[in-house]
This record gives sequence, C-alpha cells and structure tokens, in this order.
Amino acid sequence: MKNQITCWLGLIGVILFIVTSMIGGLQFEGYSFVSQYISESYANGVPNTANLKRGFILSGVLLASFGFMAPFVFNGSKSITVNFFLFAIFYGLLTIVTSLYPCDFGCPSGAEVSASQMIHNFSGFLTYVITPLCLIGLGLSFNKQSNAAKLKKVSLACGSLALIFVLLLFKNPEGAFLGLFQRIIEGSILIWVMYTAITIKKLPS
Repeated sequence: MKNQITCWLGLIGVILFIVTSMIGGLQFEGYSFVSQYISESYANGVPNTANLKRGFILSGVLLASFGFMAPFVFNGSKSITVNFFLFAIFYGLLTIVTSLYPCDFGCPSGAEVSASQMIHNFSGFLTYVITPLCLIGLGLSFNKQSNAAKLKKVSLACGSLALIFVLLLFKNPEGAFLGLFQRIIEGSILIWVMYTAITIKKLPS
C-alpha cells in the first residue's frame, strides 16, 4: 500500500503540473512556450490566475509528499534519504512558494521589482540549483541492493540534463529560448519523478 500511495503522489503531481502549465500558456493570446517563463502565465496583473496558482500549489504538495515518502519505500542509505528530502523541500515546497509569491507582470529583470517577485526569483533560483544536484546525488546513491539499478542511470541522466540547461538559462536569462530551456529543465525533473514513481510501484512491499 505504501508503494502504491507514493507512486500515485508522484504521478498525479506530475500530471497536475503539466496540465496547469499547458492551460496557463494557452489562456491568453500571444504567449510563447519557447520564449516566456511558465511564471508569466500567472504573474501579478494577469487575469484569472487563481485556479492556476491552486493547480501549482496542489502539485507542489503532492510532489513534496512523494519526496518525503520515497526514501522509506527504498529503505535506502542516509544519502538517499537526504537527497529525497532535499527534493521534497526545494522542488515540492518551493513550487508552492513560487505560486504564492508570483513574479510581476512579464517577470521583468532588474532592481526595481516587488517583494513578491524577489521571493519568487530567489525560490526559483534555489529550486533550479539544488534539484538537479539532488537527482545526481540519488543517481550516485542508488545501487543493486536498493533494487534500483536502472533508476541510477535515469537519475544521473535527468539530473545532468537539467543541470546543463540550468547553466544555459542562468547564462542568458533574457534570451530568446528561456521558456524552452526552463521547460527542458522541468521536463527532465518530471520525467525522473514519473520513472521513479513507476519503479516504486514495482518494488516489493
């Protein structure tokens, strides 16, 4: 039962994040999934964003719960536990924070921004710096004894891909492809969650 609950927390959290992101981008004309941040779809000043924020908040709750429960399914090492907990905090809980404190309209850069955007930016920075490292750390921690030999490779691959695009995004945060880079980062993390969730479902209870 514990495996099933943990699996569905992860899967539903991923599905909700993807659906909310898609709806947010489609809700107003001219939005670009390639050149605009996900956050711009529910920024301060954008109408009808309450349900989008609720969607991201619920997704964050589910993904945080997944991260907190997963190490007890694996009965893994201290390293596995720490990295899953860090994922829960810096991806799951900070998704909630970035939803409660949206960026300003258009998510502008520069010094003159609201307190909400400063909190949003700092939370997003921590999320994108730490989460890929958590995935890589988990990849280095998984082994055959944890029944997760394939998950080791997937964790290293997804974490490394996310980290590469984090560096590209941070290098040019006003570039023409910042929305694409962000979505590759998010996609890498969410694919990892889905694969991990399915792996957990297959593990013996």
